[in-house]
Amino acid sequence: MKTYHGSCHCGALRYEADIDLAAGTIKCNCTICTKMRFWAAVVPPSQFRLLEGAQALGEYRFHTRRDGHYFCRNCGINVFSTGESPAMGPFVAVTVASLDDAPVEELIAAPVRYFDGRNDNWTTPPAEVRHL
Repeated sequence: MKTYHGSCHCGALRYEADIDLAAGTIKCNCTICTKMRFWAAVVPPSQFRLLEGAQALGEYRFHTRRDGHYFCRNCGINVFSTGESPAMGPFVAVTVASLDDAPVEELIAAPVRYFDGRNDNWTTPPAEVRHL
């Protein structure tokens, strides 16, 4: 477990999160994750802290409106998503690409688990993942 710091591109949003990258990351093939090329580290809400920029935070919800996708209203960068699942309970999915101090070696070594969100199948990975 390590505390990482992250931000959007313009720096209006800043956060810190306690993440164990060695425990794994996720990628999903649902429509929004595919378009965002979303790669996330999932943590309990208690392990995520928005430090600056609440006024610049935008939120997008679609379909069932279950999950919140948060982005900077200035530069448009997605920094995290929130939701709740039967398997994980409440969660914050921190966008790995928005981590400012994660060494490349740690990112390369982080295992990736794939979800077939496009078919609402959260237990079996999709047949094809190379594009995610």
